[in-house]
Amino acid sequence: MRLRRKADTKELLIAQQELVELEPAKHKGKWKELFGNDHPIHVELGMGKGKFISELSAAHPNINYIGIDMYDELIRRAGDKAVAFRMEQGGGVPHNVRLVRWNIEQLEEIFDEDEIERIYLNFSDPWPKKRHAARRLTHPAFLHKYKKVLNSRGEIHFKTDSMTLFEFSLNSFADEHLRMRNISLDLHREGTPEGHIFTEYESKFVEQGMPIYRCEVLVGEEIGGR
Repeated sequence: MRLRRKADTKELLIAQQELVELEPAKHKGKWKELFGNDHPIHVELGMGKGKFISELSAAHPNINYIGIDMYDELIRRAGDKAVAFRMEQGGGVPHNVRLVRWNIEQLEEIFDEDEIERIYLNFSDPWPKKRHAARRLTHPAFLHKYKKVLNSRGEIHFKTDSMTLFEFSLNSFADEHLRMRNISLDLHREGTPEGHIFTEYESKFVEQGMPIYRCEVLVGEEIGGR
């Protein structure tokens, strides 16, 4: 993704200490202390411009949300969106959201074992060429990382517009002996599910009549039956 970076982006992110974390590794094992409560932690990997996590966090104030992306400009846009959305709802800076600049490949460096309850993978890069399969966020190498940081109630919620990535992902989940539920090959075919929150990409794809593939993956022993 090519982004035009504004000159003051870094300074603005540094100033947003209540919302943005540029050195997340120092919070490994201590995220609940940062949030100041014992609520579950849900993480969106590759949050893009932040629409999904902004609206989701507002809808569920008793859950802590962490959005991760590796580009400063996306962190900035997500921060602006989160604050603007809360202002529309009559609030200020969201108390249950942190936006993190980090490379997902080093996920275990910022989260301790059993620290997360849910991971969202929304419209991740499908990396369609076979030689790039290891970069897909549902590749077994990534699943091993997720399994380490997810707790006994851990889940992965996965959405994509790519049939090829969805098929690859279902096979990856099965190969890792992970149970799946609520598998959909066209999520919005009979109308949008109640309470559903769109991502930017999802809204565009649905308007174009494209099917959205979705499933929930049960990782934790408490719900996965392992």
